Amino acid sequence: MNVAAIAVGGRGGANVNKITAQPNVDITAICDVAPAALGAAAKRFPKARKTTDYRTLFNTPSEFDAVIVSTPEHNHAQATMLALKHKKHVYCEKPLTHDIWEARQIRTEAARAGVATQMGIQIHAWANYRRVVELVRSGAIGKVSEAHVWTSRAWGFQSEADSKKNKDLVYVTEKPSKADPIPKGLDWNSWLGPAADRPYSSVYFPGPRWYRWWDFGNGTMSDLGSHMNDLSYWALDLKYPKTIEASAPLPPHPHIAPASMQATYTFDARGEQPPVTLSWHQGTCKPPQVLDGSVPAWGSGTLFVGSKGMLLSDYGRHLLLPKDKFVDFKGPEQFIPRIKDQNHQAEWVQACASGNKTSANFEYSGLLTEMNHLGNVAYRVGKKLEWDPLNLRASNAPEADQYINPPRRKGWELI
Repeated sequence: MNVAAIAVGGRGGANVNKITAQPNVDITAICDVAPAALGAAAKRFPKARKTTDYRTLFNTPSEFDAVIVSTPEHNHAQATMLALKHKKHVYCEKPLTHDIWEARQIRTEAARAGVATQMGIQIHAWANYRRVVELVRSGAIGKVSEAHVWTSRAWGFQSEADSKKNKDLVYVTEKPSKADPIPKGLDWNSWLGPAADRPYSSVYFPGPRWYRWWDFGNGTMSDLGSHMNDLSYWALDLKYPKTIEASAPLPPHPHIAPASMQATYTFDARGEQPPVTLSWHQGTCKPPQVLDGSVPAWGSGTLFVGSKGMLLSDYGRHLLLPKDKFVDFKGPEQFIPRIKDQNHQAEWVQACASGNKTSANFEYSGLLTEMNHLGNVAYRVGKKLEWDPLNLRASNAPEADQYINPPRRKGWELI
C-alpha cells in the first residue's frame, strides 16, 4: 500500500513510524510546512514526492492509495475531504475536524467513498477501554444514569503565572498585531490553510501553541475530549445529545479557548437504557464525587454511576465501586475484539487491505467530534442549547451558527 503523509513531524512522525512498521506499506508522498520535518522525512523516503501544500498532492493521486493527516486540527477537514473525494483510505488525527459542520460533511463523504477510515484516538484500541465497555454494557453496575469525565490539563486562557508553568505556552490576551520574522523555509500560508489570514507570530507556531486559539484549535475539550469522552460515548452507545450547557470560572474569550471549563450533555433513553447525563470537567473543574471524596481523586478519569454501583476508569486501569460490594464479582466473557499490540494504526492498515471497518471509523468518530465541539459552542454562546441534529443547529440559539459553521479562507473551502 502506497501512502501519502500530510505532516511528518511530531505526531505525524509517530503515525508514519507506526504505519510503516506494517508489512508492505511505503510512503510515496510527503507534505509538511516546516523545512526541518520535510527534510528529515525526505531523507528517510528519498523517492517520495514532497510538497508544503497538501492540495498539490492530489494533482497526481495515482501515487498513493491512502493518506495520513496529522496537521493541526484546523486543516484536518480540508485534507481529509480531498482524500475521500479521491477514494483514498484515510487516517486522521483527533479531533476529526475543527467544527461541527465539517464533521458532518466528512461523515457523509466517508460513507459515500466506502474506504477505510480511522480517527487517531489511539487509546480506543487499548484493552482497558474495551473491558470497561464490556462491563458497562453487560450491566455490571446496573442502569447508568450519569457519567463524569475529567482531566487536570489547563491549557487555555488563564493567568500569566499559570501560563508560565508550561514552556509551550506564551502568555497573551489578544491576537498579535505585529508580525514576527517568518522562520526560514516555513510555508506560513499553507500552515494557515482555511484560517483567516494574519501575520506570522510565534504565539501560534512552532509547537502546540496553536492548540488553544479558537481559529486553529478548540483547546482541551476537542483534544483530550476526543480520547476521554470516547469511553463513555462508546460504552453508553450515545449519539446526538438533546441539550448542552457549559460554564467556566472565566467568561468566554473571543480568541482563546478556556483553561478550565465544564459542560453537561443530556441524552434520551436508548432502548432499555435510561436517559443519561454526561458531564465534562477540565482544569480546576471537577466532578462532585471527586470533590466530596466519594471516589479516588485521580488526575483524570471517567466515572460511570449506575443503579448497582460505580465504575471508575482512566486510560489503563479501572475500579468497580464500592470495592467491598464487588470482591467476588466475575465480569462477562470478553465480547469486544482486542487489537493486536493495542495498535490503532495497524488496525487501519489491516482494514485498508481487508475492507473491514475500523473501530474508530469516521461514522463513529464524526459523531463523537460533533458532541465534543458542542460543549465549546454552548460555552461561547452562554446558554443551554437545544440541539437539532437533523438541521445541524441549536433550535433556541441562532447565534450559535457562527461557531457551528465558521467561514473559511478563499481557496481553502471544504469541497
